[in-house]
Amino acid sequence: MRIGELSARTGASRRSLRYYEQQGLLVATRSPSGQRYYDDAHVQRVSLIQQFLAAGMSSRTIAQMVPCMTEPTMDRARQALAAMNRERTRLSAAIDELTAAREALDHLIGVNEDFLADGTADRASA
Repeated sequence: MRIGELSARTGASRRSLRYYEQQGLLVATRSPSGQRYYDDAHVQRVSLIQQFLAAGMSSRTIAQMVPCMTEPTMDRARQALAAMNRERTRLSAAIDELTAAREALDHLIGVNEDFLADGTADRASA
């Protein structure tokens, strides 16, 4: 498939797909005239890249994992595992922070609901 179809199937813009290629995250085959061609495996790769980017990973970090995904070796697997563990730790910390913020918000919602349910504030100000 050509870049337009890959874009349509993944929701990634053509510009993003070219950027992924520049960063070494995506490798297209080229026609004799230089057009990019992709297959179904590229659809899955773009989806994975998008998930990682949405989770806050940098393209540089993702690029550290790509060689292991495309041509695994023991050394590449060790490097990729180290990068993945760093990112997992970072994501876990972010999840913990978001969970604490949600719990604080839940508490404030409860206080507000109790206040509104009591209704005495309206009677006191009347």
